[in-house]
Amino acid sequence: MANLTFNVTRQNPQLIPPAKSTPHEFKPLSDIDDQEGLRFQIPVIQFYPKNPSMEGKDPVDIIRQAIAKALVFYYPFAGRLREAAARKLVVETTGEGVMFIEADADVTLKEFGDTLQPPFPCLEELLYDVPGSGEVLNCPLLLIQVTRLKCGGFIFALRLNHTMSDAAGIVQFMSAVGEIARGAETPSIPPVWERHLLNSRDPPRVSCAHHEYDVVPGTLTPFNDMVHRSFFFGATEISALRRRLPSNLQSCSSFELLTACLWRCRTIAISPDPEEEVRILCIVNARSRFNPPLPAGYYGNAFAFPVAISTAKDLCENPLHYSLDLITKTKSDVTEEYMKSLADLMVIRGRPHFTVVRSYLVSDVTRAGFGDVDFGWGTAAYGGPAKGGVGAIPGVASFYIPLKNSKGENGIVVPICLPATAMEVFVKELEMMLKKDDDMVATHEKSVFIMSSL
Repeated sequence: MANLTFNVTRQNPQLIPPAKSTPHEFKPLSDIDDQEGLRFQIPVIQFYPKNPSMEGKDPVDIIRQAIAKALVFYYPFAGRLREAAARKLVVETTGEGVMFIEADADVTLKEFGDTLQPPFPCLEELLYDVPGSGEVLNCPLLLIQVTRLKCGGFIFALRLNHTMSDAAGIVQFMSAVGEIARGAETPSIPPVWERHLLNSRDPPRVSCAHHEYDVVPGTLTPFNDMVHRSFFFGATEISALRRRLPSNLQSCSSFELLTACLWRCRTIAISPDPEEEVRILCIVNARSRFNPPLPAGYYGNAFAFPVAISTAKDLCENPLHYSLDLITKTKSDVTEEYMKSLADLMVIRGRPHFTVVRSYLVSDVTRAGFGDVDFGWGTAAYGGPAKGGVGAIPGVASFYIPLKNSKGENGIVVPICLPATAMEVFVKELEMMLKKDDDMVATHEKSVFIMSSL
């Protein structure tokens, strides 16, 4: 798939406004939504095979009409962001609409290969960056491109202004479009704005430790010559990692286990100074951690970035359970009080960016439901983030995406973005971690952290 090239013919971009008149309001985002670290555009992509039962029906027209109808309920998406005093972001619900592109590609779904996973060839053609559309302020909040394929399938690609929604929120909107495309009059889950639920208290008071927003001395690793690769973790790979753990820790979640492994391998690959601190930020969905939980239809950002910290030397020389223990404790930090304290911190400190110096961020979207979105052609052959390394700082973030590989095995695919030389080291370290030979396990667990010229 990496060598696949094809041509995409696009129609002129158009704005799709709500199908009916909607209120003109100024709706503030929450104090979680408008932090600096979410002020970027994030790409999502869905691949749909041909469905004989939809013969003669045009996915472009059906989805275009469904978007207009869905925007009646989700009318803030049809507005534009403005910045008020103290950098507060507010949606002016202008009703201008979301940006939509109709396209055709001279390629079949089969040509993308047996296993659909990032990085996708010609992504910039499948989700065209319309000049002037990609800023955070005063621009469309969604850009959607629907590309017909030669085989009768199609690709639905979306770019979201991340301040508006997290993964759960945008899937909720996409699912509403899908329901309406299949004939529903209203979404099954009514959207809930209620952004005040994640606003700061009066007066604001930081009551928890938020080391993810520490001001860390040092400079970013110069990530040049970036390489994008994806790695599949099925039952075999997860079992191989579990065998490295003491028996009392083998019941940990796959997320925790995988994160511990990738953090360790990636740190060895980028080779920071052994005595420097390195960090792993784990995105934790906080919807259920409120009492009562946030409303089911809430589609704003409702997560935190709790951080685990270690020296590079300790992380790389200790067994896998060292990093696992740090990650498990970190995830449990996120409570209702933690989220209120976080909102307060944003107001007190001017909405800072999370720490990116020697940091790695992971986001588990295996349960977000991207692949379940159905516009009438069935569920997606692939649905989820379009690439890894997104955000203001390339290479910092990875997603955990559900995937069935070419052998029919269910698992998790993780896009990784690293400089070419670091990627070579990462691959070797990961292969070592996944070896089944017990002697190799014992040898590797005693490995010494070695500095490189990176």
